[in-house]
Amino acid sequence: MTMPPAKRRARAYDSAKIRAAVLAQFGNVRDGVRALTEEQLARPTHLGDWSVRELAAHITAAVETVSRNLDRDEPTKAALGLLDWPFATAARAGDIADGSRELAEQNPDLDALYDSTERRIAERLATAPDDRLLAARTGAMTLADYLVTRTVELVVHTDDLNRAAGTEIPFDRQALAACTRLLADALAVKAPGASTEVRIPPYAVVQCVEGPRHTRGTPPNVVETDPLTWIRLATGRTAWQAALEDAKVSASGERADLGGLLPLMG
Repeated sequence: MTMPPAKRRARAYDSAKIRAAVLAQFGNVRDGVRALTEEQLARPTHLGDWSVRELAAHITAAVETVSRNLDRDEPTKAALGLLDWPFATAARAGDIADGSRELAEQNPDLDALYDSTERRIAERLATAPDDRLLAARTGAMTLADYLVTRTVELVVHTDDLNRAAGTEIPFDRQALAACTRLLADALAVKAPGASTEVRIPPYAVVQCVEGPRHTRGTPPNVVETDPLTWIRLATGRTAWQAALEDAKVSASGERADLGGLLPLMG
């Protein structure tokens, strides 16, 4: 997939809050995974042929990349902006799937895997500066930006776990907000413009899609949905038409059909 140019400037995120959100959401998942039965761990997910156990293992890998990249030599310069990241992930989907299966096979004790992952990231984040560059596989990024992407990984896969295992793992508010905002901003990058307003209360409002610019009053083209539905749409978990039919999305105006723009990442 060709990445669109990220001409939109990335919004500012509070680094301390993002760091706390990553640790808090990983802790939520850790507690949820510890409570899973063997029957739940063996259940299928909607992510190809992954089982719940393989999904649970993958979540540790998504967080462990922070510690692993901090242990590597620092790149000379950043190659990937925060708003480029959602469009750079598709190329790695196959490698991620294979690696998660192998990780699950090598670590049957998920409790130990979660404990070691949590300990390492907490230790590394205690001293690593925000501007430290990480040699991520999608492209070199600052630690501050990379941690925002980890909120997306954690929130999306927490939702995947809940749907597959029938659990109710909670979402850290800051993690959910950051995930929602990054994916909303990615839509504005993919479809620049100001004719359509996309509202995802209480976390994000963005304008996108070419056409007549709205300046005052109620916009002529409005899309509104809740954060989890938006995240599912942006990541291909839910189809646009299905969300409309289930009344999970309201869309008014001739430029309010986002079906051709979604998903943003797989």
